[in-house]
Amino acid sequence: MDITARTERLAQLLEDRLDVRGKGFDAKLRRAGRLLPKHLRMKGRLLADASARANHPRLLRQLDEAALDLAATDLENYLLNIDPWDRRRGIAVNVSAGLVFNLLIVAVVVVAVLLWRGFL
Repeated sequence: MDITARTERLAQLLEDRLDVRGKGFDAKLRRAGRLLPKHLRMKGRLLADASARANHPRLLRQLDEAALDLAATDLENYLLNIDPWDRRRGIAVNVSAGLVFNLLIVAVVVVAVLLWRGFL
């Protein structure tokens, strides 16, 4: 499989699994940011640079096919193991837990002020 087809597949996986939008693999990889581990971000940068070089015949011969294949396989395996619904559920739980905690703090402060003022 050539590098452009591989990066297009990875771009689609980034969009499907991490909800990252953008035009092309390079933009989606930049938007993914810390959603990917550092070693996979570096491998993604390697693939994005190789994809840019793949359009030029002389630069295409300089690419290390084995390293690119390993990087694409690692990134693809990581993205395939992500459950998008579980990610969304985790985000919703974290947001709601934060809201409940803030409401609890406000309630404690209100009760403390009422006790201090002598209304309770």
